[in-house]
Amino acid sequence: MAYLCNRRFFIFSVFFFLLSTLTLYSESQPAFKVVVLGAHGGPKDCNLSSYLLAPKESNDFIALDAGTLLEGIYIANSKNSFEEIKINPDSDLAFEIEILRNHIKAYLISHAHLDHVAGLVINSTADSKKPIFGVDSTIDFMRDNLFNWQIWPNFAGEGKKPWLNKYQYKRLKIGQQIPILDTEMRVEPFLLSHPNGYQSTAFLIEHRDSYVVYFGDTDSDALESKKHLEKVWKKIAPLISQNKFRGMFLESSYQNKRPTAELFGHLNPKYMMEELNNLARLVDPVNPQTALKNLKIIVTHIKESVFKGASSKEIIEEELNALNNLDVQFIFPEQGERLEL
Repeated sequence: MAYLCNRRFFIFSVFFFLLSTLTLYSESQPAFKVVVLGAHGGPKDCNLSSYLLAPKESNDFIALDAGTLLEGIYIANSKNSFEEIKINPDSDLAFEIEILRNHIKAYLISHAHLDHVAGLVINSTADSKKPIFGVDSTIDFMRDNLFNWQIWPNFAGEGKKPWLNKYQYKRLKIGQQIPILDTEMRVEPFLLSHPNGYQSTAFLIEHRDSYVVYFGDTDSDALESKKHLEKVWKKIAPLISQNKFRGMFLESSYQNKRPTAELFGHLNPKYMMEELNNLARLVDPVNPQTALKNLKIIVTHIKESVFKGASSKEIIEEELNALNNLDVQFIFPEQGERLEL
């Protein structure tokens, strides 16, 4: 009898060991893949904010902003970032156009500033039918000020007629998670503060209980009364505690030496780290210094310097690493490269 009990105990011990090992293994494995179409925030017009995101095993991407599209796809293809995608050999289209038309399933636009939508507008003539997701203010600005037959033909289904109906506006509601059409992902929007009360957006993306968050341009809560970032932090803090959170895209546009009055609704390394420390305290009030250890943060929207000397990217990277008291993993993306979260 003792032998049977010991044998059962051994079997159960092995079972739970294997189960816990598999759980830890699955949590450590990437859940998403990212292709960087545009990494910066100007003034160069060939490398503006746009990131393709898909579940790791899928080739059905969403575009997180669309400042640069086709140019970024060409560069990404030259770096073999789409190497697993095979297209119909009988197609007359260039490979890059196949990616644009058939593998980008939807656009999630954080706000309608040109450095986030220019590629979408210019490449609309070569694109296929698909939805554009955004909060009401973003959709309204695009409808009234871009696709309006004055700046550009109306490729959408609202606004000034005639409608070309290539794009379908999908209006996101705060606090509501909805599926992203033709993908296995879901999205929930959060409002952000940009300059002078202008609304930007963060998108919390979910796939099979794994999450990433993409921030459009945002001010620091320290400079705003509405504390929009705090609402995002409160949402994702438990996801981090539960090992469901894979990483974030967060902007740091300017160097620390730039005057606060000239940030124009953007973060710098100082304010980024202050905000990340606010998040860490929500994740673990007792030991916040370890709460975000190794969290992947893709640093977006760096504004390139127009002056001689060290690049803005080099300086911002140095400043963030010097301030990194949380041991987060900063990733400074290059146009065309592929990343995993």
